[in-house]
Amino acid sequence: MIRLHNVERSYPLGRGQLFYVLRDIDLDISQGDFVSVMGPSGAGKSTLLHILGMHDHGWTGEYFFDETATHHLKAKERASLRNEKIGFVFQQYHLLDDLTVYENLDIPLSYRHYSKSERTALVGDALDRFQIVGKKDLYPRQLSGGQQQLVGVARAIIAQPKLLLADEPTGNLHSSQGEEIMKLFRKLNEEGMTIVQVTHSEKNASYGKRIVQLRDGWIV
Repeated sequence: MIRLHNVERSYPLGRGQLFYVLRDIDLDISQGDFVSVMGPSGAGKSTLLHILGMHDHGWTGEYFFDETATHHLKAKERASLRNEKIGFVFQQYHLLDDLTVYENLDIPLSYRHYSKSERTALVGDALDRFQIVGKKDLYPRQLSGGQQQLVGVARAIIAQPKLLLADEPTGNLHSSQGEEIMKLFRKLNEEGMTIVQVTHSEKNASYGKRIVQLRDGWIV
């Protein structure tokens, strides 16, 4: 599903010098895979995730997503592909504070070609699946960290993306809440969703099918 070839990301240091965050990345990810990306701080983990998520456009190399050569796409075309195919779970939740749980779940559907009735049905299904029906009219500030992250996961998968990207998804949670999120990821993966997570936790990494180690921007 994903193929990276010779992907590199650098930033200018001045006087013609470059600082490389990623170097010569070759990586294949199959449909239904669950990959954990690990490495010390500054290894390039989050940068790799942002490239996979098509948020970062300043890289060189080749990135094929479902046989589409994303390195040949214009920014608007990449954004369209991202919105249709990829879901994101962040460490900081990134829920919209002035919207209710229901409205936060509805937002990603508004970017896609769903009718009003389809959106209502999908939000209802997500509320049921994640057992947060009773929270639908609450605002993020009225939820615990675990509940906010649960809403974040529900929002990420509500439009049934092909790829779920997670950046330290349990970093702000208690261990029991984090374990609940990781068990949910495993269940989603067993149902066929492809997942790539960045994590410092060996326990979280063990929920995946394989581990990719980064050091100083290189896959080791």
